[in-house]
Amino acid sequence: MASIARLLLFCTLLIACAAQAAGPQFETTAFGAYRVGGEFDIDNAPLGTPASAELEDGGGWGVGLALYRDPDSYYELLYSRQETGIDQNAPAVGSLQVTTEYYQLGGTLLFDPQPAFRTWLSLTVGLTRFTADGFSAESDFSASLGTGLRIPLSERMAVTLGLRGYVTFVDADTRFFCSSIDGQGACLLNATGSTIFQAEASAGIAVRF
Repeated sequence: MASIARLLLFCTLLIACAAQAAGPQFETTAFGAYRVGGEFDIDNAPLGTPASAELEDGGGWGVGLALYRDPDSYYELLYSRQETGIDQNAPAVGSLQVTTEYYQLGGTLLFDPQPAFRTWLSLTVGLTRFTADGFSAESDFSASLGTGLRIPLSERMAVTLGLRGYVTFVDADTRFFCSSIDGQGACLLNATGSTIFQAEASAGIAVRF
């Protein structure tokens, strides 16, 4: 986790230095989000109980850092986070609270320069990190595709509205939220297939420097 934080800080400083040298080309965005999806199998589920579980739908938040390549595109460093539980149809998992974080790097294209709005398309790649208190963390390669609108408020400020899908790539036998008690290892969930999908709707404020 510390190495990821250091990498994030380094990229932020690198973007900021480049932006300062090239003029007002740097942008930061803070956003709130509502995320759905994220299905798992329950490892060793008792007979008569559900064999799968899904992360509960809920709110989250994130930040984006952008370095403009030209007026119609920019490089982007994206962080998005959600803290939620497991759906109530999975009693075998109990009251597990899960934090899902996306660390993504990619780019965004801006289209249709209108006085009232611009549409955008974003593609990123990076890591997904699943954590829960008392259990081991799991990090896997992921990618996202997003689209939405930018509504300018001034020359340097805009409202952003977006939809984004995240796909995390895992091995079919990947186990999640494992712990060791008295030398015996146990895991709560495992992957349902080769991918885990989540979708996110967001709204935020972008400020350009």
